[in-house]
Amino acid sequence: MTDISRRRLMEGAGAVALAAAVPACSPKAPAPAAAAAGDVLGDLDALGVAEKIKAGEFTAGEAVEAAIARAQKMQPALNFLVTDMFDRARADAGKAAAGPFTGVPTLIKDLLDVTGFPTKAGCRALAGAPPAPTQSKYADALVAAGLVSIGKSTTPEFGFTATTEPLLTGPTRNPWNTEYSSGGSSGGAAAAVDAGVVPIAHASDGGGSIRIPAACCGLVGLKPSRGREIDTGRDQGPVPISVNGAVTKSVRDTAAWLVATQRTGTVKVFEPVEMVTGPSTRRLKIGLQIKTLLGKDPDSEVAAEIAAVGEALKVLGHDVREFTAPVNGQTVSDAFTLYWAGMALEIREEIRKAAPGAPLEQLLEPLSLGLADFAQKQGPAAMARAVAALKAAERSYAGIFPGIDVLLTPVLARPTVKIGEFAPTLPFEKFLSIQDYVAYTPLINAVGAPAISLPLGWTASGMPIGAHFCAKAGDEKTLLELAYEMEETRPWKDRKAPTHA
Repeated sequence: MTDISRRRLMEGAGAVALAAAVPACSPKAPAPAAAAAGDVLGDLDALGVAEKIKAGEFTAGEAVEAAIARAQKMQPALNFLVTDMFDRARADAGKAAAGPFTGVPTLIKDLLDVTGFPTKAGCRALAGAPPAPTQSKYADALVAAGLVSIGKSTTPEFGFTATTEPLLTGPTRNPWNTEYSSGGSSGGAAAAVDAGVVPIAHASDGGGSIRIPAACCGLVGLKPSRGREIDTGRDQGPVPISVNGAVTKSVRDTAAWLVATQRTGTVKVFEPVEMVTGPSTRRLKIGLQIKTLLGKDPDSEVAAEIAAVGEALKVLGHDVREFTAPVNGQTVSDAFTLYWAGMALEIREEIRKAAPGAPLEQLLEPLSLGLADFAQKQGPAAMARAVAALKAAERSYAGIFPGIDVLLTPVLARPTVKIGEFAPTLPFEKFLSIQDYVAYTPLINAVGAPAISLPLGWTASGMPIGAHFCAKAGDEKTLLELAYEMEETRPWKDRKAPTHA
């Protein structure tokens, strides 16, 4: 979900109202710039790039120029970029902060404000949004870590769905097969990192939106615990479900991003995590749940690959046991969908106020309008029951620890879908069927726990399958230690998508 404030939403929608309707479009590919003297990025991860810069092997400016050249090369094929920040990045490269990611080029998901650039949130109502006058402390932390953003990455409208195909910009495509979705809602970030444009990119997760694109594109994606990361200042209501993070190529990049963006001092919710640098010798009790939280069998290839991950964990000495999470999956799924729809209703009403008389169907997608209508029809009493169900799920989930240390499931019930299968123009009833596709991830947002997607499985046709490891609230350390172990045991660093810079 978006971190856009109501004031910014109304400013953007008002600007669009002046222009009446905004047609669906795809962004133009950036005009080619002068090629960098040499592409210094290679296949380095983000910390690898920072290490080279700090050692004087190349400059932050050279790293940024290489990323810009890669973005220009890959944008026409993948469509991951909404707004380029190339000139700003060139200026910022020479003064990048001394942090873990000094001089590392990145992208910021277009749901997070960056001072001086518009936030369009994948929405035609915000196509004419003015530049953001300020940014959050979370965005400040990225700058303090030394990151240099070269642009804003694509997202579905307000991050509402698990595929990135907004009418504003058109679909973002998967580097493993461009006929397929890169996932959502951080689909632009994942496509860019997977294609080697940048080694790391900002992402956010309100129902699986870090983990799903990571699974679709063969990346690492950690959803932090609720309250772990620096607050963006957005009111999320009684059940804060959305968090910020990154999609990466390596576990160590994910660990470093977590440390750089976590709360410390008086605002901390959990004790800060120190930099996790490798696996632990501790053997874990791992609950393996193959069936979805709705009690259905996933795709056979997904089931087989996740079962194989379980067997690999056994070989490593972990205690892997079949498990069923003690939650009513259908109740949680229905409650989550309604809570999600309530956010769409709020957005619809804000846009209606900002652009009175403007046809809503020209400003918001059918999916967003369908969600809003659904929430309105259900009413406040049903919403109150949904909130209660989500809070009850949090208590139930917490109760499975310490019976197990980690819960292992697939990320998605199927490998990534083709572009168009969950397009936002389809009838709202089609969106409801997405519950079966994303039947594992929303629970973790509802309960505020951490979870990580690792690229440990592959289909026969070569598409990635994500393994989903979940822990108790505040226990990112265990997930990162286990992720390091799996990175060593079932490495993915040498896999490269066919569409790559």
